[in-house]
Amino acid sequence: MPDSSVDRTGPKIEDQEPEGRGPRTEEAEVEPGYFKQHPMARLVMLLALVAVAIAGFGVWRYYSVRESTDDAQIDGHITPISARVSGTVLTVNFQDNQFVKVGDVIAQLDPKDYQVAVQRAQADLADTQATARGAQTNVPISHVTTASQLAAALAQQNAAHKEVDAARARVREAEANAVRTSKDLERMKQLIAKDEISRQQYDATVAATAAAQATLDAARSNVAAVESHVAQADAAVRSAETAPDQVRVSEAKFGSATALSGKSAAALEQAQLNLAYTSVRAGGDGIVSKRSIEPGQVVQAGQPMAALVNISDLWVTANFKETQLKNMRPGQKATIKVDAYSRELNGHVDSIGGATGARFSLLPPENATGNYVKVVQRVPVKIVLEPGEDPQHLLRPGMSVVPTVRTDSK
Repeated sequence: MPDSSVDRTGPKIEDQEPEGRGPRTEEAEVEPGYFKQHPMARLVMLLALVAVAIAGFGVWRYYSVRESTDDAQIDGHITPISARVSGTVLTVNFQDNQFVKVGDVIAQLDPKDYQVAVQRAQADLADTQATARGAQTNVPISHVTTASQLAAALAQQNAAHKEVDAARARVREAEANAVRTSKDLERMKQLIAKDEISRQQYDATVAATAAAQATLDAARSNVAAVESHVAQADAAVRSAETAPDQVRVSEAKFGSATALSGKSAAALEQAQLNLAYTSVRAGGDGIVSKRSIEPGQVVQAGQPMAALVNISDLWVTANFKETQLKNMRPGQKATIKVDAYSRELNGHVDSIGGATGARFSLLPPENATGNYVKVVQRVPVKIVLEPGEDPQHLLRPGMSVVPTVRTDSK
């Protein structure tokens, strides 16, 4: 029997030497590396690393000079439209979100009460103007009258003094006659005692003496009367000398009447203004929103009726972190991405707020000692749009935007 231990299957495959090769050596051959097999790969990778570095530097350079925030919105002038006088609303000439122009009548109040007030003010003005004209006429009359009174009083005073002088002259004449007749009487007494003259001559001398004394007494009484005339003339002169004061009184009355006339004119103008205020007009171009009145409603002065949004003068209020303001300056260029529209707008930094937003809040936070936690504050920055960026007026106050400021621009 054949030996079963003999392997009849022949040599194993791994023990057979491959064709075309020599006998295996004890050391395995080392295969060459990838970069040795592909010499250009090293250059490509080097170039790729350089490109990545350049791209990274470009990205860093791009964002290092740009500051952006999503805490921003469109702002604009929103003016409340209020009634300047009270009254009943007759008509409302607008709908919510309607565009109006400056001067358009958006509401009409009942003007009847204010028309009556205008008529009353016109009547008061006519009355005060007439009074002023009368007072003005009295001024020159007062000038002439007072001057004439003073001249007449001075003339009367002069005449009274002359009358006094004449009366005193008559007194002196009467005294002289009385002395003469008295001496004649003394001589007549001596002669009558010697019977050298007749009794008739003596009686005639006695009568002449009595007549001279009576004439003297009358002359003296006349002097007293004439002196009283002088006192009256002096009083008239003193009264006439108050003429400047009387003229000033007339001028003061004229001034008072003129002032009252001006007051009445101002009252008339105010009444006319109140009448004009019954037509509530738009103060500018814009969109009227937030309507709060209806016809027949009674409104008070200052009561808001609507809000006027000026969509032609809009800007962006961006609340940047305080750490972003290091290189930010007014005048730097900015781009604004509007969330509502797939477009970017151009603008520039107009100004940086005077305080943080927290300081402008109704209740500013207080950093009490002991529980202080530092919070990065935000400062409002005003960014204005370049002219012509919103020709169709699509922007509205309150819209969210994302502004980006180039801090390397001027």
